[in-house]
Amino acid sequence: MREKEQFFIAQVGKTVGLWGDLKFHLHTDFPEQFKISQSYKSDRGILEILDINLTRGIIKFRGYESLESAKKLTNAKIYSSKEATEKNCELKEGEHFWFDIIGSTVFDKKELLGVVTDIQRMLDVDYLVIKTDSKLVKEGFSSSFLVPYIPRYIIQSDTTTHKIFSQDTKDILEAS
Repeated sequence: MREKEQFFIAQVGKTVGLWGDLKFHLHTDFPEQFKISQSYKSDRGILEILDINLTRGIIKFRGYESLESAKKLTNAKIYSSKEATEKNCELKEGEHFWFDIIGSTVFDKKELLGVVTDIQRMLDVDYLVIKTDSKLVKEGFSSSFLVPYIPRYIIQSDTTTHKIFSQDTKDILEAS
């Protein structure tokens, strides 16, 4: 049986003070999912949040309340499953999880441009990494290209059918 896919959502930094506090670096758009008494899988085992201050970026885990024990968690990576993410994170209108977008086909008007293989964040903008459809590659287009996930280009994302409808994205492909 295949283990459930885990998503990297945070990383623990260096210790702060003398009582097991650690810097906490988020890699998610949903900081509200981190709550006291909540447990998360990490590359150091299961970690239960004892205290957290998202404003200051500080966290403390149960069983790691001393400086020496907390140092063992420096650089630990925190993960969440798809099910836990969907349960603990509330989407606003028009928002989607990355895992719902990856694998979607991208159309400009009615023309198939390719498939989303990844999403990269640069500054405050998410970019879809699109593997160009083989028919277009044979015509001489680039094998992959980036499209900013902004209303200027993305008209609609349908996570049920895994289709993204866009405008002017073929121009981006042609310039790639």
